[in-house]
Amino acid sequence: MLQTLIHTVEQRLLHISAARRAMLLEGEALRVPLSAPWIERSWQRCLDSGHSPRERLAFDGLPPQALQRVQESNQSLVQAARPVMERLGQAIADTRYFAILTNAQGIVVDVNGPIDRSDRRADVIARIGVNLSEAHVGTTAIGAALFEGQAVWLHRGEHFFEDNAAYSCAGAPLFGPDGHCVGMLDLTGVDVLERPELKHLVSQTAGKIESAMVLARPHHLQLRLNWPGYALGGEGDGMLCLDSDGWITGANATARTMAPILQNNGLASVHATEVFGIAHSSFFDSANRESGVLDVPLWNGLHLQVLPILSAREALAVPAGRGAPASSLPLKDMETALIRKAVEHARGNVAAAAKALGISRATVYRKLGHKH
Repeated sequence: MLQTLIHTVEQRLLHISAARRAMLLEGEALRVPLSAPWIERSWQRCLDSGHSPRERLAFDGLPPQALQRVQESNQSLVQAARPVMERLGQAIADTRYFAILTNAQGIVVDVNGPIDRSDRRADVIARIGVNLSEAHVGTTAIGAALFEGQAVWLHRGEHFFEDNAAYSCAGAPLFGPDGHCVGMLDLTGVDVLERPELKHLVSQTAGKIESAMVLARPHHLQLRLNWPGYALGGEGDGMLCLDSDGWITGANATARTMAPILQNNGLASVHATEVFGIAHSSFFDSANRESGVLDVPLWNGLHLQVLPILSAREALAVPAGRGAPASSLPLKDMETALIRKAVEHARGNVAAAAKALGISRATVYRKLGHKH
């Protein structure tokens, strides 16, 4: 198995090398396309901009005033991402990869993880204010994720410039509560083993950051969404937030996928009644009564499971005994809070709570730390 893996990696590197020689040095069309077509598109954009792969790169930072403007304008992104990035740094601590957060223009706004500052190749890119966009440093996971709007994996010679050939990186774009790209998350290593599985990790982590940004916006009610038969309360939920009048203030990518109207119109004056086939007041009533999961029709005939949760501010107005607001908790703790709320609503009947959430009784016991 190991020999097969080594052979596969060697073949891929040979293919990349041949592609670089043909397209970047000899100006020929590729006879065998690269495994990721977006790499060829990025290479071509770099060539069209007049760049040569043998140019020397300078990873210059922004001047102080420009850096201050970038930090101020991306403060909400950094605040939402920092707790998630700290946990991510722990997850990759033994891999020699580190995390980079950029804004939508590819400028670094935060970093985390095991950065070897003694290695200049790591130090020059892991500095706040450095511009790592495609226009400045060529083909990278950062530029590609921002340009393509999807998660990518990039290894060594797949970078356009030879100066970047030591890097391996995975990147995923970050979309704000209104659906517009606000930046990207990158995992980079220097002279490290190829780890394409990091593409999945960075995508999952980007989703956590997006959900944190949705919850950070002022709102009165949070709606957790999932399809019937799927468990609610996990990180795979869709998430919508409403103001007191039922207007949508934010949505994560999963919610926008479930409700295409949010993709087509963004969040410009979209009301909950344009998404769901019930009055928005029903969600507030259910949250106040802690009625649990609702079966809600969409206008296209499909149904969703919806769990309404009052924001911390709104929950203060709820009579004592209703329970603590789950929306003020981190996502991991929120999952436990949602399960606990379901058990309370079922008056301690774990089987009924598990059925309502679409999970097993064993999962309920495990999440709540009970023996059974």
